[in-house]
Amino acid sequence: MSAWLIYALLSALTAALVAIFGKIGLQHLDANTATAIRAVVMAIFLAGVVVVQGKLSLVSTVFADRKALLFVVLSGVAGALSWLFYFMAIKSGNVSRVAPIDKLSVVFAVILAVVLFGEKVSLISGAGVALITAGALMVALG
Repeated sequence: MSAWLIYALLSALTAALVAIFGKIGLQHLDANTATAIRAVVMAIFLAGVVVVQGKLSLVSTVFADRKALLFVVLSGVAGALSWLFYFMAIKSGNVSRVAPIDKLSVVFAVILAVVLFGEKVSLISGAGVALITAGALMVALG
């Protein structure tokens, strides 16, 4: 099995745990405040990963490349907004309905990759994207 597939499956599994743990933790909390605490925990955890991997010296390379830094910052803002909206959604809605709609990010990512990067989508891949859309909507709204 390819490394990217293993990482992608682990990403999917841990993302599912975000929904489950988040729903339990948000029962009596403000979603935005809880998201901010989550972000601090993530920052500390990820800084620890960088230190343990011995890659702390690479931080300066990110700051040296202004264009890369801009897009890393924009990605962080987009991620933070995603978490804020996600936590607000799971606080007031059912995880079993919110999570599939959240996964429409796959559809949006494919569309944006085609538009912005000129990536090609085969007929089979296009059908898969359509099925993801239909499946997410069927699970969430059905």
